[in-house]
Amino acid sequence: MTCPMDLAALKGLEPDDFDHAADGYRGVSNTAGAVKESLENKIAAGMRKVLSGVAADAALKQLQELTKDYRYIQIECGLVSTALKAFASDIRPPKKKLDDALEDARAKNFSVGADGSVTYPGVDKGKDGKPAKGGTAQGLTDTTAQNIGRQAATFNPNPNYGLAQDCANRIAEALKAATEVDEKWAPALRRLKADDDLTVSDADWADAGQDMNTVRSDAKSYLDHIKPPPANGTPKDNRAWWDSLSDQQKFDYLATHPDGVGRLDGLPAAVRDQANRTVLDETHGRQRLKLDEWLKKEPERYEKYYDKELRRSLPVKGNVETEEWKEWNKRRGELQDRLKGMEAIQSRFDMTGRDNHPQTYLLGFDNTGRGRAIVSIGNPDTADNVATYVPGTFACLDKIGGEISRAETLGAKVQERDPGHQTASIAWLGYDAPQSIVPEAQDPKYANAAREPLANFLKGIQAANGRDVNSTLIGHSYGSLVAGETLRDNPGLPVDKAVFVGSPGVGVMHAKDLHLPPDHVFAATAKNDLINLVPPNPGRLAPLNPRAYARWFDDHEILYGNDPTSDEFGGQRFHVADGPMPAIHGDMMPAHSDYWKKESLEHMTNVVVKGRS
Repeated sequence: MTCPMDLAALKGLEPDDFDHAADGYRGVSNTAGAVKESLENKIAAGMRKVLSGVAADAALKQLQELTKDYRYIQIECGLVSTALKAFASDIRPPKKKLDDALEDARAKNFSVGADGSVTYPGVDKGKDGKPAKGGTAQGLTDTTAQNIGRQAATFNPNPNYGLAQDCANRIAEALKAATEVDEKWAPALRRLKADDDLTVSDADWADAGQDMNTVRSDAKSYLDHIKPPPANGTPKDNRAWWDSLSDQQKFDYLATHPDGVGRLDGLPAAVRDQANRTVLDETHGRQRLKLDEWLKKEPERYEKYYDKELRRSLPVKGNVETEEWKEWNKRRGELQDRLKGMEAIQSRFDMTGRDNHPQTYLLGFDNTGRGRAIVSIGNPDTADNVATYVPGTFACLDKIGGEISRAETLGAKVQERDPGHQTASIAWLGYDAPQSIVPEAQDPKYANAAREPLANFLKGIQAANGRDVNSTLIGHSYGSLVAGETLRDNPGLPVDKAVFVGSPGVGVMHAKDLHLPPDHVFAATAKNDLINLVPPNPGRLAPLNPRAYARWFDDHEILYGNDPTSDEFGGQRFHVADGPMPAIHGDMMPAHSDYWKKESLEHMTNVVVKGRS
């Protein structure tokens, strides 16, 4: 508890001073952000282009740590700025109430004591026509007491009594309200104090996330003055909302609602990237702390047996592991895998400049459930060529590194082939992908849930870019069903071409059903890809039905419609290498993951650049 706000303190307080301080912290936050951008995308990127070796790697590592420092400063100073703005906003009403009460007291020649009491003079002729003595009114804040006081004023012969009591009450109310504001914000601001070192630890990032929650809660009345984004708004609605905000409102909303800003399709890529990186940093810190705590809970690994000769229990060395340890180890693996996914995203940020690697943008991030991430290699807001890749079965945040690598590989090839235009290559894991071939990949519900998010994302690229771009949608495996259904159910999407590889079907029987010219729809499946053995949909429902095995005797009907590589589908088919045989090096479906190499990669590159394979 803080001490109650006294009259002198509130009288001398100037809310504008806190506004000015908030502006200062905002300036520091913006400067730190600019320095961070320069360190990451200019200085470090430039070093990666021209330097290599042990010394260069050590210097880059130090730059990465310095970048973290500035990133942390940017976030925390942003929160301090918003907190100070909110405090100034909260303290203004009681401050004004006090100032108005003091002004009224002065106008009536009343004197105000240091405790807020109001002394009023006597009168020669009171309400009863007789002289009435002066006195002192003590402020009341209880509603019942105030009502009793007003009743008493009607019986007091001195008319100044009621006026003085009203001033004293208003002063008391102002001091009470100011005390409540102070009690809320004093500890909140103290919590924003950071460690006095240059190491941004996992605990620091986790604490930053807690700071954000605290400021967002405490500053609610201030933040409520900012118009929220439209509920279920289109990407154009989202962009219009963002453009309608003042710079201060954008700053405050981004500081306290990065998770909300980061997922809004239609906003500038740089804004979404900043928001999602904040969420990523804080989530990674919490995840690391969670893993550290879990590691401390490791139970006994091996079962024990009683050695009669030694007369004591001994662990059984070998394969006899306790069920408790197995469960603990499974959870450990889950925590570690999720961290690897987050770190794979960060590693792409750290590659900027190396081998002409373009800047990476995090356009979506969500750690809940199977995890989601949308990563763009290159800025889609300024790109001429935009390729959006939708991964399929087994894709999740834990394995996002492989999906990003595919986007990188294609983007680099397109940029090499078309150096006169800028390219953005996007790995879109904006949905919960199936995690098993049977039964999950045989269920269209995952694609059904992904259609609207993918459509909004594609519309959002156009809304943020502000012009027509050369847009290619690429679906692999189950991701081809997601891409196909999205095109099928959203006529007029800003997509010029579609590519499907290793597809179990795209949700339609003919290319024209995708609302694209059939000669703008391309597909390929490797000869050794086991996806070729997928039966038609009725076979999934009735395995004893002879149609379940029709896939072995014709080349067009597959799980989700006609095979997009068949003549019956009506699109364009391009040739790819046969791919490795099944079970090579323990991988049952190596050919299914072989489409970002050699001939297949060349064809996809041609489609993105020229519109033909």
